[in-house]
Amino acid sequence: MRKISLVVLSAILLSSCVSKKKYVALETENGQLKSELTKTRVENEELEAKFAKIQQRVDEYNNKINSLTEESNAKMVNVDGVVMSEDAKVKMRETLKNVPAEYLVGATTLKDSMNAAIAYNIKNSANDIDESDDIAVKVEETVVMISISDKMLFKSGSYKVTDKADAILQKIADVINSEESLDVMVEGHTDDKKMVENAAVKDNWDLSVLRATSVVKRLQNNFAVAPEKLIAAGRSFYQPLVDNDSAENRAKNRRTRIVILPNIDKFFALMDAEQ
Repeated sequence: MRKISLVVLSAILLSSCVSKKKYVALETENGQLKSELTKTRVENEELEAKFAKIQQRVDEYNNKINSLTEESNAKMVNVDGVVMSEDAKVKMRETLKNVPAEYLVGATTLKDSMNAAIAYNIKNSANDIDESDDIAVKVEETVVMISISDKMLFKSGSYKVTDKADAILQKIADVINSEESLDVMVEGHTDDKKMVENAAVKDNWDLSVLRATSVVKRLQNNFAVAPEKLIAAGRSFYQPLVDNDSAENRAKNRRTRIVILPNIDKFFALMDAEQ
């Protein structure tokens, strides 16, 4: 009986000893978890504080941007779908005062009116260009076209601009430079005669493009025309003035046409840039 009691008592004591060790281990683990949780909470609070400061700065910047936008919008007006400053609108009105009424016939929007005003100014500037059998100046709506016979610019079959062309090119450059908001297309036109076999210039496409490019380079390099205004184009013999059925008619078709086009969007941008 005593032996059984001792065995039972030993088992109870051994069981109590193991449970205490587990308890101590759990207590230790619990303490570590609490410590890590506290550390995480502190770090989280610090991050939230930093985020709040950043958000505050973002909100301040947004308020400044919105304030500037509202201020800018208050100074802008919308006229016929064109957004511009009040100062630019006043300048437009002053420009239009100097344009004869006949130039504004048919203008239904501000863009129409300003196109007409620019065309009027270009036409006035082009008055110094004397028309002849070799030079023709034509205005169609807002586009000014100056057609020059090839003998005024080149030797036969050549695309090199001659020095005698400088007088007319100087006058054309003066017209172009009188207005910033222009695009200028230089078109080369030929007759339908084929090139000499094995010549450096292969065909009329080549010749028309090379002549247009030569004139563009001359305007840029010799007469200070801004290159961003210039466009070089070759038409070959596919847009003749008359039939290529005689030497006289072929001579009429060999020409360089300079087309001066108002760029109204560029004009509006320049007006606002002057503020």
